[in-house]
Amino acid sequence: MAEDKLPGVMDLTPFNSVFNDDPHVLLDKLRSACPVYRDTAAGSFVLTSYEDVRAVLSDTTMWRHPERTEQAAVLSRAGLQPAPPGLTIPEAERGAGILFMDEPDHMRVRAPLAKALYKRVAKSRPLVQQVVDEWLDRVADKGSLDVMGDFATRVPVDVIARTLGVDPARLAEFREWSEGAILGLYPFRSEAETQGYVHARNCLSEYTRELMAARRGKPEDDLTSDMVALQAEGAELSDSELSTNLQGLLIAGSLTTTDLIGNAIWLFLTHPQELAKLKADPSLIGGAVEEALRIECPVDLTSRIAPREMEVGGCPVHPTQSMLLHLRAANHDPKVFPDPRRFDIARKDAPHVAFGGGSHLCVGAPLGRLMGQVAILTFFERFPDARLAHPDEKPQWATLPLFRGFKTLRVAI
Repeated sequence: MAEDKLPGVMDLTPFNSVFNDDPHVLLDKLRSACPVYRDTAAGSFVLTSYEDVRAVLSDTTMWRHPERTEQAAVLSRAGLQPAPPGLTIPEAERGAGILFMDEPDHMRVRAPLAKALYKRVAKSRPLVQQVVDEWLDRVADKGSLDVMGDFATRVPVDVIARTLGVDPARLAEFREWSEGAILGLYPFRSEAETQGYVHARNCLSEYTRELMAARRGKPEDDLTSDMVALQAEGAELSDSELSTNLQGLLIAGSLTTTDLIGNAIWLFLTHPQELAKLKADPSLIGGAVEEALRIECPVDLTSRIAPREMEVGGCPVHPTQSMLLHLRAANHDPKVFPDPRRFDIARKDAPHVAFGGGSHLCVGAPLGRLMGQVAILTFFERFPDARLAHPDEKPQWATLPLFRGFKTLRVAI
């Protein structure tokens, strides 16, 4: 098939109504016709097969920072654009997130963060359960709810805020800042949205630094105290690196977990036989969350940069060239996942790549999994007769590029 007939990266976003309605119409075509090809408009290779995506994710020599890619990689370099006017975040914070760090800085910052976070997650189930119960209590007598606005967007922000140690009196502000900060992921913001984003990011940065200073003087039982303690004990973390990555847990973790919860609830409501399995055996919830992540992963793609001459899927890739790894396409590769569109909570196929992989595997994955398991299982325990309020209407998917989740999801309870 000629390259000009293949969908480009911009065709693989929610702005394309065909993709938004059903991503796999285009992804299946792309994977079968040319699983590795160069989109000249984006200046990147696009990878859609599980084998190729998994191989590149697992290669710890790959680069991440967009400054290391060639000038032609316009999409990968989009994050290098100047900060919008009014952003007062310290310059050192802007490039200190582990998401785009390369070695040796990446593991220097990631290792202590992962150590502290995973210890927190190990004892966080009661906290997550409390937050889930609080939000379900608020809607229990309504008869119906918007799963997204009333529940799925609420749980992750509150859990992450309490994990970080946010003052309960400022939780409402923190939620507003979280919602505003997510606008930074939207490339076509209005002027008002940009101002909202700038305000939210400035407030988050300032508050996080204040919280770090407060915990140095008076530690409490929270992740921020854990991190400043590790820093004091010798972990090589600057204040900017610590501040940015604590904020990153909120911004990235809340959006992706929101979509995990919403997507999974929708999948169960549209696959009653799988919901019946879960109700009969709640211990299946772990596998159910993994299957929801596979079949409707919240993140569409991630990127890597070639550090050397290499070959991917039989295609030569030169140093500094960018590769866009389509996680959704890989998770539906029929060579790896038989009948890939089938939602099967007992599936035993290869592991999905919804959280990426290799050294850049999502650091918040354990917390996201925990929140998803507790939120989904408790939702159906509380509302066993839940059903779609408008089952004949087309799903209302959101239009945030590179992510997949619902704008609204009305459910009768």
